[in-house]
Amino acid sequence: MAELSDGLLIVTLLSYLAAMLLHAGEYAFGSRGRIANAVAAPAPARELVGAGAPVVTEAPHAYAAPAVTTPDGPAEARSKAAWLGPAAVLATGVGVVAHAITVVTRGIAAERLPFGNMYEFVLAITLLGTVVWLGTLFFQRQVRHLGLFVMVFEVLLVGVAGMILYTPVGPLVPALDSYWFGIHIGAVITSSSLFMIAGAASIMYLVRTGYDNGKRGFLYAFGGRLANAEAVERLSFRLHAFAFPIWTFGVTAGAIWAEVAWGRYWGWDPKEVWAFISWVVYAGYLHARATPSIKRSTAAWIAVIGFLTMMMNLFGVNIFFTGLHSYGGV
Repeated sequence: MAELSDGLLIVTLLSYLAAMLLHAGEYAFGSRGRIANAVAAPAPARELVGAGAPVVTEAPHAYAAPAVTTPDGPAEARSKAAWLGPAAVLATGVGVVAHAITVVTRGIAAERLPFGNMYEFVLAITLLGTVVWLGTLFFQRQVRHLGLFVMVFEVLLVGVAGMILYTPVGPLVPALDSYWFGIHIGAVITSSSLFMIAGAASIMYLVRTGYDNGKRGFLYAFGGRLANAEAVERLSFRLHAFAFPIWTFGVTAGAIWAEVAWGRYWGWDPKEVWAFISWVVYAGYLHARATPSIKRSTAAWIAVIGFLTMMMNLFGVNIFFTGLHSYGGV
């Protein structure tokens, strides 16, 4: 089972890599225009209404694609590259099946829940994150272009897990041998995977709004191919709002477990500190998003910062710090 798990990890990584490249191909060669056309496209016209809220109207230009109506709303005209998007979703589906079997067989080989070290923890987060993404895509097909951002995260995290964090199958360390293991770690994995997809949506929103405001450098050149900014921002907010209470529960469960294991609820261990920092940042995001006077782009940047603090908590704390949580196998 351990060998099967290791072999399927390679299939998982290759499938996600194929999905990422197919999504990138759709960006570059889709029917709305190639890369050069996206770069050369003029800035959209803008007008202000209400309390200074920008309403963006695309200025007509030679590169505009003919309008096509589908059950999902406006869509791109069919082209020779129209197969790239569905193929990317199919590759993602193949990857998530291989990913799920990788995690399950790892758990069977270890005879325990498969997130007892950093390697297993990252695999669990990325698996659930991809499942959340495919579920989101099923209900909101218009945000398919978000798949490129999601697959970039997946390839990086799964690649790091396989090449750097890999740990042979073994029993739990004594510090994790508790019924709180599944409760605390399960809540953290669930919320982290939701934050990952929500963070990708926030990045997508920032790229799209930058494009709508006339920016054409770096990633902004591809902004015209992304989903409607309002739709993707709303998706990001919903995912953050759903994940935050789960993260709060996970942190609380960890504090209770700490009292059982170490005789104190909170000791300002590096992992505890960064978990609290992430909690504060995400609380700040939700507050900013609910405050009408704060721009949506400002709230989105706070969400991106929150995701970075999650990555610091996931990798940086275990690599650069030593504390009571230094049992990740790194």
